[in-house]
Amino acid sequence: LGHQIFFSYCVVENYGEPCFKIIDCWYRHFDVETYLKEHLSPEQWDKLVNRPPKPKVLSLLELIEQAKKRKKEAE
Repeated sequence: LGHQIFFSYCVVENYGEPCFKIIDCWYRHFDVETYLKEHLSPEQWDKLVNRPPKPKVLSLLELIEQAKKRKKEAE
C-alpha cells in the first residue's frame, strides 16, 4: 500500500481473511507463519498458502469500486 500498515489490518484485509502477501511482508519482524497457523483454522491456512493471487488489475478494480461505494455512502 506504500506506507506503514498495522499487522491487524493485514490479518483481515481480504474480506475478513488475511492478505495473500502477509507472510512476505511480516516474516522479517516475527514468526508470522507460526502465529497464523495458531490463529487460523486449517481451512483458512490452506486457503492462504495455496491460492493463487488475484490479477493486479482485478484487485485495482475492486479497490476502485470500494472507494466509490464509500464515497457514495458518505454523501
